[in-house]
Amino acid sequence: MSDASHRVTSIEQLEAIYGVPQGASVAKEIDHIAPAYRRLIEAAPFVAIATGDEHGYDCSPKGDAPGFVRILDDRTLAIPDRPGNNRIDGFRNIIRNPYIALLFLIPGVGETLRVNGRASISIAPALLQSFAVDGKLPRSVTIVNVETVFFHCSRAIVRSKLWDEASKVDRRSLPSTGSMIAEVSDGKLGGEAYDRDLPARIKTSLY
Repeated sequence: MSDASHRVTSIEQLEAIYGVPQGASVAKEIDHIAPAYRRLIEAAPFVAIATGDEHGYDCSPKGDAPGFVRILDDRTLAIPDRPGNNRIDGFRNIIRNPYIALLFLIPGVGETLRVNGRASISIAPALLQSFAVDGKLPRSVTIVNVETVFFHCSRAIVRSKLWDEASKVDRRSLPSTGSMIAEVSDGKLGGEAYDRDLPARIKTSLY
């Protein structure tokens, strides 16, 4: 661990190390959803959503069928909230601070798409109904007013070998969901019964 004398604490230090962004890294950033970026969003079944307030930050995964993040127009996105853990950390942040960041992932594709903007939470009946699946409505829809959009090159995905079949981790080699909950709750929750019931519970509560 470096001592304080080696900490980077100014923009000037950062730019001395990395330089000033230029060329394609700057040109690819725009303030709206261009046709090419639209195709990436429509192909993505997964997005990581970052929000924050004066107390800290949160990053939450959201996933559904490709295109579940709906493009309302070239500056507006809509994201339905499907059943989850009901912590609503991100929603609390949006109420306090509307700034939001999205990272879209597409299986098998190296490039990711980044969207930054401001968010609000809608429970408009017609909007909720438009996102119904098997007659089940989301509790709310996050509306994102886009401020910047750009794609990120594939280096991170290539280095991580995220989509390589040979890199897949055997789930059994890691702690199960029930065992992790049992460990952090001192055995009050989780355990083998939790693991046994989990697959059926997930299957019946996706929407």
